[in-house]
Amino acid sequence: QVLSDVFNAPVYTIDTANSACLGSAYRAIHGLVAEMDVSLADVVKLAPEPRLAVTPTAGAEELYRPLLKRYAELEQKVIYNPSSSC
Repeated sequence: QVLSDVFNAPVYTIDTANSACLGSAYRAIHGLVAEMDVSLADVVKLAPEPRLAVTPTAGAEELYRPLLKRYAELEQKVIYNPSSSC
């Protein structure tokens, strides 16, 4: 639920062990075949059917939007000036 609320997006799961690893593997395959104009949708078309697990809580976006903005600003500060203190 937290991921759904923070990113204001529905979260889907699949019934398979190590689904995060499976997702990473699909992205890696997509990276390997991207030069051949193969879409991510084509790469995952044989994946197990996802199931909606949770949707964002009403009002959560108003809470998390400024926090995400601040996080992005801090991240950029660290990336472009790693020796500075945040």
